Amino acid sequence: MNLIRPFLLLTLSAALLACGGSDKKDSVPALNTQETLGAALFNDTNLSLNRTQSCATCHMADHAFVDASTDSSGATRAVSLGDDGVSLGDRNTPTAMYAAFAPDFQFAERSRFNTNQGGYTGWLGGQFWDGRATDLEAQAGGPFLNPVEMNMPDKASVISRVLENTDYAEAFEYLYGDNIFDDTEAAYDALTAAIASFERTATFAPFSSKYDKSLTGDYTYNPASLATTGKALFFSGQFTNCSTCHQLQRNNHREETFSGYEFHNIGVPENTAARTANGSAAGFTDLGLAANDAVADANNLSALEGKFRVPTLRNIGVTAPYMHNGVFASLDTVIRFYDKHLANSDNTINPETGVAWASPEIDRNISSVILQSGPKLSDTDIQGLVCFLYSLTDEQFEDQLPADAAECGL
Repeated sequence: MNLIRPFLLLTLSAALLACGGSDKKDSVPALNTQETLGAALFNDTNLSLNRTQSCATCHMADHAFVDASTDSSGATRAVSLGDDGVSLGDRNTPTAMYAAFAPDFQFAERSRFNTNQGGYTGWLGGQFWDGRATDLEAQAGGPFLNPVEMNMPDKASVISRVLENTDYAEAFEYLYGDNIFDDTEAAYDALTAAIASFERTATFAPFSSKYDKSLTGDYTYNPASLATTGKALFFSGQFTNCSTCHQLQRNNHREETFSGYEFHNIGVPENTAARTANGSAAGFTDLGLAANDAVADANNLSALEGKFRVPTLRNIGVTAPYMHNGVFASLDTVIRFYDKHLANSDNTINPETGVAWASPEIDRNISSVILQSGPKLSDTDIQGLVCFLYSLTDEQFEDQLPADAAECGL
């Protein structure tokens, strides 16, 4: 089974509209499309228990839809703070940008490009780091009920908050039928469909980076620049394995998301600082994909432990910290972490700690064949790859790139 672009699938949103449009044709509400309703819901803090948190709280529109909030030391949080002002999560909040391009969670085959690793067969897609939400609708419904996020006790409580807002009530009945609130499940599905529709708009997928402009002839990489060096390395199957996991389409495709949505364990160490802050029990281990209920019946469940979904690299230059647990602060560190797996690598020290890399949180199921293939990188190679990744930043966020972007020749 090959990946299918999600926009071509029959979505719940379309089904709801087809089945439930209101008969009240003489009155058009202020929020009269799924997208505008979804945008309002996405930004509404009243839908959390203490009325302090919305989807936008952890997916900030001005910061590439990640959580850019800072802790008491002024550092960007590795994990997000909950509606109660105390609880902290255990995973880094991923960007909501380009999330609509992830295929539904499935066991499938995937073709790879610019690699000598062959194709991929296994679990892929879905939303969240472990793929536990099949699609955008399922993902949209999760945070409201998560006790360390928006902390609502149940779906009925969420819908009660929706009904407090006259504009919402009118919009739901107009879009989904006069009787939509007779069934809590149906109303909750309508809520998640609206938010998902908003997340499928161009707001979340502008494709406006310098890389995108280079495909249309509106930008040309300076042949002598570090970014050009990095671009050549990124798409090389000989000198790096970047594109093995971070290329979805054939070269120069105008909707490349820079993720194949596979699941891998790359040996990421535990974020001990985050665990201390969130009060995790001693010995707690994040099992990643293996904790996804959808794979509970897998023949060898233990073989899935420690695997996380490959993230998009779009806007990666402005969405630090990195990895599923936010353990690394800079892209330079991330590239050096990948390089340390290679034979004779010079990157034996974590530049952020000044000591040897910490052990993987889960030291089995590591994708060693991919990680250990290829020659080691020079400092110039690493800087070039970082610069190319900076060029994947959408236009409206370019002013948020780190200071070293000035050296990239972009």
